Amino acid sequence: MNRTVPLILAVALFMENMDSTVIATSLPAIAEDIGTSPIALKLALTAYLVSLAIFIPVSAWVADKYGAKRVFRIAIAVFAIGSIACAFSGSLAEFVAARFLQGMGGAMMTPVARLVLVRSTEKRDLVSAMAWLTIPGLIGPLVGPPVGGFITTFFSWHWIFLINVPIALIGILLSGRYLPHVEPAGVKPIDGTGFVLSALAASGVVFGLSVVSLPALPPVVGVIVLAVGVCSAFLYVRHAIGTEHPILDLRLFRNPVFRAAISGGSIYRIGAGATPFLLPLLFQLGFGLTPFQSGMLTFASAFGALAMKFFAPTLLRVGGFRTVLIAAAALSSCFIAASALFTPQTSHLIILAVLAASGFLRSLFFTSSNALVFAEIDNKEASQATAISAALQQITVAIGVAVGGGILESVHHITGEPIGPSAFTIAFVIVGTISLLSLIPFLRLPAGAGAAVSGQRVRNSPDEPSGSP
Repeated sequence: MNRTVPLILAVALFMENMDSTVIATSLPAIAEDIGTSPIALKLALTAYLVSLAIFIPVSAWVADKYGAKRVFRIAIAVFAIGSIACAFSGSLAEFVAARFLQGMGGAMMTPVARLVLVRSTEKRDLVSAMAWLTIPGLIGPLVGPPVGGFITTFFSWHWIFLINVPIALIGILLSGRYLPHVEPAGVKPIDGTGFVLSALAASGVVFGLSVVSLPALPPVVGVIVLAVGVCSAFLYVRHAIGTEHPILDLRLFRNPVFRAAISGGSIYRIGAGATPFLLPLLFQLGFGLTPFQSGMLTFASAFGALAMKFFAPTLLRVGGFRTVLIAAAALSSCFIAASALFTPQTSHLIILAVLAASGFLRSLFFTSSNALVFAEIDNKEASQATAISAALQQITVAIGVAVGGGILESVHHITGEPIGPSAFTIAFVIVGTISLLSLIPFLRLPAGAGAAVSGQRVRNSPDEPSGSP
């Protein structure tokens, strides 16, 4: 496998994923500098997520219309321009608008990168390629907090965004030189009604859940917007069923392998997606650690994620998607729940070991489920698969953060006590149980599902002739 393509794509995605989390550590410094409050500034986090939710659904159509490689390079440039705008923002409105512009670039980078990878990689090499591409999405949120704290403490928060510029320029140059040219595909006129409904649905759900979990606005605003998003989602489903070329083609869910990969991955992401939100709060609110100390502990998961890429192809070749995904979901859920046992007296070495193992298993699950999405669909359906997968990822991560925050707030209101270690114990047990439920869709998969991608050798059934392929 040519590793150049996934590595170039991975660098761009690492920039995006780290940037989306690094800002959280620097909110107080940014807020003080532009004359607002950290709570109000959380609107910038929400603006970025809303921008992703709006523009990810249309990314498939844009990539097919203008060519995936060209769109990917333009997306990097838009993200860099948004980063510069963030660094030079002087008010809350300017900063929110700049983050929205960044989100427009990010919305195209992630799904289009996967599309380039899928269309330029042989199916037998897809697992290895996905392993390289998945790692930035796991490491970025872990590296973000300590890097953000370091830059803000010893330099200036402006450099959090300005360091994206040279990375973006290198990404544009390398992608122009080394990425394969993917010809634009023939596309029908854009589904305008579907775009509006999908944008309202995705952004309404993401914005509503973000406001509920990160209350920069009154919670009632989040509830109303969430209701609008859910209603729009139902309207979109009705629209898509009766439309020949919807912007997100839900007919892909007729494929049982695709359906299992999306549904299982979405359920798992709700539970696992709450973990990066809960762990720093546990270490800082529960254990009294500094943000930098907390970040150095959570960074252990990155080592597990890095180690995974050496094992994923072999594990899938031996066990196949079904076995590996069931095992990864079960074991990683146990490690997520094991965080409930952490106390201020727990040895940091034990915490590091648990988080490293959790990072390995979580990365194995995501690499496998992301590859399974494309395992048994036609190449012409790849753009739709990337858009659907990316849109649901944003929605389920937002749900995960809302679930984690909602559990902590519920325990606080029920007990009347400040949020402490006992609240986190309950939260980790619940989110671990949610992620465990993700193995249910994979139980119905045949043993040889996605064998062309995993390289698994499937034995013939007793009813098949010995010469069957």
